[in-house]
Amino acid sequence: MKTNNPTINWLTDLNVFAVNRLPAHSDHRYYETMEEAKNSATMNMRKSLNGEWKFSYSVNPDNRPEHFYTLDFNCSGWGNISVPGHIQLQGYGQPQYVNTMYPWDGHNDIRPPEIPTDHNPVGSYIKTFTIPENMKMKPVYISFQGVESAFYVWLNGKFVGYSEDSFTPAEFELTSYVTEGENKLAVEVYQRSTGSWLEDQDFWRFSGIFRDVFLYTVPDIHVGDLHLRPELDSTFTKGTLSADLMLQGSASKISAELVNSNGDVVSSTNGKVNDGKCSMTMTLDKPELWSAESPYLYQLYIQLYNKDGQLVEVVPQKVGFRRFELINNVMCLNGERIVFKGVNRHEFNPRRGRAITKEDMIWDIKTLKQNNINAVRTSHYPNQSYWYELCDEYGVYVIDEMNLETHGSWQKMGAVEPSWNIPGNYLEWQDIVMDRAISMVERDKNHPSILIWSCGNESYAGEVILNVSNYFRRVDPSRLVHYEGVFHNRDYNDTSDMESRMYAKPADIEKYLTENPEKPYISCEYMHAMGNSIGGMYKYTELEQKYSMYQGGFIWDYIDQSIYKIDRYGKEYLAYGGDFEDRPTDYGFCTNGIVYANRELSPKMQEVKYLYQNVKLIPTESDVTIKNDNLFSNTKNYVVEYALFLEGLELYRNTLVTDVEPQSERSYVFQWPVDIKKTNGEYCVQVSLKLKESTIWADAGYEMAFGQFVYQVGSKEMFNVEGQLRVVDGDVNIGVHGKDFTVMFSKQVGSLISLKYAGRELIALPPEPLFWRATTDNDRGFSQSFHSGIWYVASLARKCVDVTLEESENQVKVSFTYHFSINSELEVKIDYTVFPNGCVRVNSTYRGTKNLPQLPIFAVSFKLPADYNQLEWYAMGPEENYTDRSMGAKLGIFKNQVTDNLSSYLMPQESGNHTGVRRVNVTNLNGHGLKISSVVQPLEVNLSPYTAFELENAKHMYELPNIHYTVVTVAGRQMGVGGDDSWGAPVHEEHLIKADKDMEFEFIIERI
Repeated sequence: MKTNNPTINWLTDLNVFAVNRLPAHSDHRYYETMEEAKNSATMNMRKSLNGEWKFSYSVNPDNRPEHFYTLDFNCSGWGNISVPGHIQLQGYGQPQYVNTMYPWDGHNDIRPPEIPTDHNPVGSYIKTFTIPENMKMKPVYISFQGVESAFYVWLNGKFVGYSEDSFTPAEFELTSYVTEGENKLAVEVYQRSTGSWLEDQDFWRFSGIFRDVFLYTVPDIHVGDLHLRPELDSTFTKGTLSADLMLQGSASKISAELVNSNGDVVSSTNGKVNDGKCSMTMTLDKPELWSAESPYLYQLYIQLYNKDGQLVEVVPQKVGFRRFELINNVMCLNGERIVFKGVNRHEFNPRRGRAITKEDMIWDIKTLKQNNINAVRTSHYPNQSYWYELCDEYGVYVIDEMNLETHGSWQKMGAVEPSWNIPGNYLEWQDIVMDRAISMVERDKNHPSILIWSCGNESYAGEVILNVSNYFRRVDPSRLVHYEGVFHNRDYNDTSDMESRMYAKPADIEKYLTENPEKPYISCEYMHAMGNSIGGMYKYTELEQKYSMYQGGFIWDYIDQSIYKIDRYGKEYLAYGGDFEDRPTDYGFCTNGIVYANRELSPKMQEVKYLYQNVKLIPTESDVTIKNDNLFSNTKNYVVEYALFLEGLELYRNTLVTDVEPQSERSYVFQWPVDIKKTNGEYCVQVSLKLKESTIWADAGYEMAFGQFVYQVGSKEMFNVEGQLRVVDGDVNIGVHGKDFTVMFSKQVGSLISLKYAGRELIALPPEPLFWRATTDNDRGFSQSFHSGIWYVASLARKCVDVTLEESENQVKVSFTYHFSINSELEVKIDYTVFPNGCVRVNSTYRGTKNLPQLPIFAVSFKLPADYNQLEWYAMGPEENYTDRSMGAKLGIFKNQVTDNLSSYLMPQESGNHTGVRRVNVTNLNGHGLKISSVVQPLEVNLSPYTAFELENAKHMYELPNIHYTVVTVAGRQMGVGGDDSWGAPVHEEHLIKADKDMEFEFIIERI
C-alpha cells in the first residue's frame, strides 16, 4: 500500500500493515571493490543511526505529541533514549510478563482486531542526521531491523511510511525527502496494534526500536535480491549452484566465482540479464558438504560491471552445499538420518531485553557447541540476521519460525477453546499473516543452517496457516515445513511435514511411533527447564536408538528471561514477572533456561551436555566401547583419554588412538600398569573425548563427552574402633565422653544436642527427621504442597516417644523414636552410636505406612555454625544432581563452598543436592570440622546456607535472611526433580518415594 495520508486507524485495520514499505529481500552484503568484499570490510554505503535519540513517552495516543514530526516542533526539553533498546527498560512505562493470555486480559473487553485505547503506550522518537558524502546524489534508504509493534516514519515533516511485524526488517526509501545539511527523522512507535494479536508469545511485553537502524545507499547497479540454491544430486557427489538476482540498474556484465576455504576458485560463470533479472548456474564435482558437524562454507563472489566495463558492485555470499529431505518418512541430511539435539532460544539479555548484542550471540553460539547442542528453534520469531550467519559458520541446525503466536485466542486456563481463534479460517487475516512469512523467507533464504521453516507457534490451526505452509513449499522446496498446532485439529494435518508435539511424555511418543506413523516425530518443545528441572531427560534421548522416526527435540528453553532490578536497599537482583507491578502476569514462568539470564551456566547444563553427546563412551574395567553417533565425523578428530581413580584420587592417565567411523562402534583395550589395582577400594575408570585441535568455539583439549565405570576391589572395611567411653545418664541429658570429645543427647529435646571436639562445639541446632524439601517450580506445578503437604507438617513437629541407651564394649548407642500427628502408625527411629575415637554412626529407619502420599525426601537435617563452610566432596558432581538428573555427573573429588550450593534459580527452591556421596568434609578456614561418610550405600547430601523452610517461604533471593548456619541434610533418598512439564507432570514413578515402603540409611560423622 502506498499513500501519503497516515491515520491512527491503521493500528486496527487488518488490511494495513505495510505502507510505502519496500519489498522484503535477502540479507546479503555488498561492496564496491573485491578487496572490501574479501576483507568483509565495514560497509561504507551504510550509516548507523544507533545511539541517543530524543524521546517522549505517552501512555496512550490521546496524550501523544501528535505533530512532533513537523520541522518547527521544539523537542529540546525531551529526554534521551538509546536505540536499539526497549522503551520499558529505559525508565518509561513498565515491562510486563505474560505467557498465554493477552496482556490486556481483565483490563479491556475487546476482540481482534480491536486494541486498548486507554493503555497503548506511544514512543515518539526524533533523530537528526546529515547525509554522508558518499550517499549524496544517490538513492537513500532507511532500514529498521526491528520495531515493536507498529510504527510511523516521517522525514523533514513528510510522511514516509508505516509498518507492523516486530521481528523482520522494515525499509523505506528516503531519497525524495532528504535535504542538504540536517535532516529530522521522526518515528512514532505504538505498543499495541493489530499485530499485537499475532504476537502473543511467552515473553516480556516491550515496545520500541529494539534492533539496529541505519541509512544505506546502493551503487548504480545493485543486486536488490539474491536467491541461492546450492543443490546436490542423489549421490551427494555433484553440486549445482543456481543464483537468481533481482537487479537495480543496467549491468553490462555479471560474473560469479566460487571460492573454497583455501581461497581457490573452484567454479565460475557469467550471467545474462533479462528484464532486470539474472540467473546463473555453476556445477561442482565432489563438493565439500555442510553440516553442523563440519560446517564447510564456500564463498561466492558476484561481480557487476557497468557499460564501461568498470566493476560497480561485489556481492560476497557464503554457500553451503547440503541436501535436506524426507527419505522413507525420515528426515535426512545429506542422506543420513538426523537427530535434533536442540533448544528453543529467545533473544534475551537481562539489561537489554531482546535488544541483544553481537557479543551475546557469540557467547550463545559457543555455548551451544560446547554443550553438544546441535539445533535451535528461533522461538517464536525471526532472529537478528547475524544469528543465522553464526549458525552457518559454527554449525547449528535451525528451525526458523515466523512471527506468529495467538495463544490467548484459543487456549483458556489450559483448555482448548478456539471459538474466536485467529487467524483460523478467517481469510481477512491471510494477508497480514502471509506478510510475516514472506518477510522471513525473503530475508533468510540463503542460510544453509536453516533446514525447516516454521509457520509460527501455538496459534491452533486453520486454512490461513495451511496456506502459509503451502507458500513455504512453493517458494522453497529445499526445506521442510513445521507446525505443531495441527496436533489440536487434524483437519489441517498437511500443514506440517513432521509430527511435532509439545511436552508429550515418553510413553505418548512411543505410542505414536509404534502405530505405523506417516510422519517423523520431533518434540518442538520438551523438558520444561523451569527452575530446578531437566529430571528424566534420559527417557527421551533413549528413544533416539529405538525408533528411526524419532528425530529429537528442542528443550524449553535456552535462557532465563529475567531482568535486573534494584531492591529497596539499592541492591541489584534478577526479577521476574510481577516484580514490576505488572498485572496481569505469569510471575516466574519466564525463567525456564538451562542458562541463567546473566549468561552463566545453570547446573542443568551438565545433564544436557551428557545426554546430547554424539559419541558414547562405555568403559569397563579393562576396555571401552566407543559408539560414534555422528553422521559424518570420525573419532580421529578427537583425543581419547582414559584414567583410573582410587577413592577419587588419580592413579594413572593415558590416551588412545581411535578410528571409529561415523554411525559405528568399536572397542579398545586399556593398557594399565602392572599391579596398579593391588590396593582394595573403590575404583573408577573415566574415559574422555577431547578436541584434538582448537576450533572457533573451544580450545584444544576441551572435553566433549565422557563415560565412567565404577567397581570395587576387595571388600569394604568394617567400621570398628576399640577404646573406653564414659557415660553419664543424667535426669535430662545423656553424656558420652571420650578422649578430648563429648557427645551429648537430650531426653527433653529428643535428639543429639552437642558434638564437642577439643572444646569446639559443632552442633548449632540438633538433628531432626526431615521429609520436606523446598518446593521446586515443578513441584509447584504438580501441586506438591497440596498432595504431600502433610510431610511439611511432619517435618516441623514430632513427638519423641522413646529414648533408649545401650552400652556395650567399644561403643554406646542412644536411640530416639518419633511419632507424628499426621498418622498414628508413622514411626521414625534414629540411632546414634558413639565410638571411642569420637565418631558417631547415625542410623535412621522409617516404618512404611499406608494411606500416606509420596515423600519429597527422607533425611536427617541439622545445623553447624556458618564458619564451617568449606566443602570437599567425594561424590557425583561437580554440579548439583538428583536421582533423575545424575547421568551427566562424574564421580570424583570436588571442592566448593556452602554458598555455591544455592543455585541461582530466580525463585528460591531446593538446590545443591549431590547423589552418590561417599564422603563430604565440612570445615572452617582452619581445616577443622566434620566428615560425613556413607556406611553401606552412597548417600544424598545437601549443604546449604538455608533450611528447606527458609527457602520455601522466600519468593526472591533477597528475601532470604543473612547467613547464620551451615544446614546439613543427609538423605537416604530424595525424589527426582522432574521436567516433563511444569504445570502438572509428576516425577517419574521410579524416582518417587513411596510412603508404604520401609526405608533405612546410615552415615558416620567424624571429626577433622
